[in-house]
Amino acid sequence: MSTFRKRATAGAAAVLSLSLVLAACSSGDDTSATTQGKVQLEFWSWTDGIQQQVAVWNKAHPDTQVKYVNAAGDTVYQKLRAAITSGNAPCLAKMDGMNLATFAADGLLTDITKIAAPYKSRYTAAAWNAVSPGGATYGIPMGSSPLFTAYRADLFQKYGLKAPTTWDDVIAAGKAAQRKDKNVKIYNMAGEDPSTLVDLSWQSGAQWYKVAGDHWEIGFTSPEALRAGDVVQRLVDDNLASNASYADPGVFKTWDLGKTIMMTTSTWQLPIYDTNFPKSKGEWQLADAPLFDPAKPQTSSNFDTVGFLKGCKYPDRAAQFATWMSSSKESLTALTDPASKSGLFPAVKDVSPYVDKIIPKEMFNGKSDSAQIITTAASRVGEQWQYGPDYASMYSEMQKQWGKVMKKQMTVKAMLTHLQEWVLADLKHKGVKAVAAGS
Repeated sequence: MSTFRKRATAGAAAVLSLSLVLAACSSGDDTSATTQGKVQLEFWSWTDGIQQQVAVWNKAHPDTQVKYVNAAGDTVYQKLRAAITSGNAPCLAKMDGMNLATFAADGLLTDITKIAAPYKSRYTAAAWNAVSPGGATYGIPMGSSPLFTAYRADLFQKYGLKAPTTWDDVIAAGKAAQRKDKNVKIYNMAGEDPSTLVDLSWQSGAQWYKVAGDHWEIGFTSPEALRAGDVVQRLVDDNLASNASYADPGVFKTWDLGKTIMMTTSTWQLPIYDTNFPKSKGEWQLADAPLFDPAKPQTSSNFDTVGFLKGCKYPDRAAQFATWMSSSKESLTALTDPASKSGLFPAVKDVSPYVDKIIPKEMFNGKSDSAQIITTAASRVGEQWQYGPDYASMYSEMQKQWGKVMKKQMTVKAMLTHLQEWVLADLKHKGVKAVAAGS
């Protein structure tokens, strides 16, 4: 898990609040001017394989040279903040979606809305949302991780189960499996990781954060959010989920040994399972992610982005590089090759050229079309989800409450109610206009 950092001063958020709501507003100078002559850009990342692609770019683009800096480490976002404050920040940095939104709200990024507009059509709408919190664009999508299902087909057959189509099916399958073996679990929810609730809320159509005119609407207690919370609550109440910690090196055993028989997963994790599931290799099968409404099939995804930091002198050249890296066939063919060890899955609209080779063939039993399932997942990521201006700090607060939910010391509904109140108070304190959804 990443460690989420406290935001900068409330004053910075107040200044930026409107630019996070109105796409036409800019957080800085006009960045649409065309750069002339030779330039050098600095790019911080920690993705394997990127350095080699930077070298490919540099060879073909002598006028736009990119200096790659390996910024791996738990304190990378702290270092980026310090670099921006001191005026020594790189032009570009890898960022996850929630931290990009928070950096934008704190006035630490460059608004590239005009520059980025010609590249928007290359990426999925959900991916573009991740770099455009509130409408203004602060980065270029880098990679996605759409969710689908992996399950122990051998054990599903043993317990007389079918691959779940809906989340109600998951609950029913968990109960049916326990009637055969009281110790088996259908799913895993770690005590330190509330991502299950995020994913389910996204899949159910919830909008925890939504831009509405000149303000944010906060919807942690909407019917869609509570519907997602109810699934988590039933998994907890009926003891259907294991609680293996993702910080424990032995976490893989719960699936490899058949103690937990299903998971939602994504592309970057597949080679990890191939290495860490020696006993169950060949017994797994992929299926579409469970749905809330089969008439409106929808899944969720995390997104990696390339953020444009405050002070970037050549954002037009930076956009050319970032877009080439994350959308050109040349770059993506290399980065999606397992040999690159990048784990990157594209955020572009057509992922079909990059799917087959990322699937570890010995891992799955071949009884489902794994490539089609992954391609379908990429096309089903809900487009309504937005990262709000305090998403990272909200997530940290949610982590504190999540452990109580897993221990049955707090209900999911109570946690969502708390988060609703917490976010409204936090945004008010920071000078960002926000109201409860439906009010």
